[in-house]
Amino acid sequence: MKKLINDPADVVSEALRGIALAHPDLRVDHENKVIYRGDAPVRGKVGLISGGGSGHEPLHGGFVGMGMLDAACAGEVFTSPVPDQMAAATKAVDGGAGVLHIVKNYTGDVMNFEMAAELAEAETGVQVTSVVTNDDVAVQDSLYTAGRRGVGVTVLLEKIAGAAAEEGRSLADVAAVARKVNDNGRSMGMALTSGTVPANGKPTFDLGDDEMEIGVGIHGEPGRRRVPLATARQIAAMLVEPILSDLDFTGGDGVIAFVNGLGGTPLLELYVMYAEVATILEKSGIGVARTLVGPYITSLDMAGCSVTLLKVDDETLRLWDAPVRTPALRWGV
Repeated sequence: MKKLINDPADVVSEALRGIALAHPDLRVDHENKVIYRGDAPVRGKVGLISGGGSGHEPLHGGFVGMGMLDAACAGEVFTSPVPDQMAAATKAVDGGAGVLHIVKNYTGDVMNFEMAAELAEAETGVQVTSVVTNDDVAVQDSLYTAGRRGVGVTVLLEKIAGAAAEEGRSLADVAAVARKVNDNGRSMGMALTSGTVPANGKPTFDLGDDEMEIGVGIHGEPGRRRVPLATARQIAAMLVEPILSDLDFTGGDGVIAFVNGLGGTPLLELYVMYAEVATILEKSGIGVARTLVGPYITSLDMAGCSVTLLKVDDETLRLWDAPVRTPALRWGV
């Protein structure tokens, strides 16, 4: 294992220290391992919180700031944050309009966020609503989930719901926007290699030099099948076709097409993949309204990618285009 770390046990806390130093406009609670936007709580605005295991950077801490999240809770690597972390964050971002929890559909995340909401509501009376993302078409259930996994659509949802909250909408309205995004988004990923958890010191799973995993999860959970290595064109078809068969993306105002790197894939290759995805969409009569290409929800150093398509309308596009200022996404400001 070759990694830019000191002690594997200190990776998360030392990374949070680096985030605090690199982004002084954020505020980091090192005791609870929570990243806050510097002006939180914003009075009269719905607070948005997400979180999960570390190792998926920039998800979620890289999306804290104006136009996206008010706070992100960092668990240990690939491990859900604990309820006390989330409860502390919930109380800290309550500006009087309630708090939305954005939760990826992993059993630990769902359970711990539910407990945190109950704690915060009991202690302070803050109103909390949760939206669970479950956009992965690869598997119905996995080692970590009941139902579909929450993956790439989480990034798009945090941006779009964050813009709705920035407009001063009610908690019910912001939650409705978030649910609409989840309902209209689908994702699927693949891996060329495994990621390596620092504490383990070895790859999570083994893949032969001539093999790839189709439908892999962001923690390395198995996908639909293990197949021989293929070209980018063939891989794009393996990812996009199941997405298109799961939801009708034709008509309307097109899609946001998101090609995501899982941590170990160069941007050069992600653009090769995007070109193939765009070709499939054009042949399928699906217009691309906006794009996002890059490593935004990763799996440590895993080589591979995922594709997320989000069916959009005028409102969704307007909220996507709204100004955002976070470490990982920034435009319009």
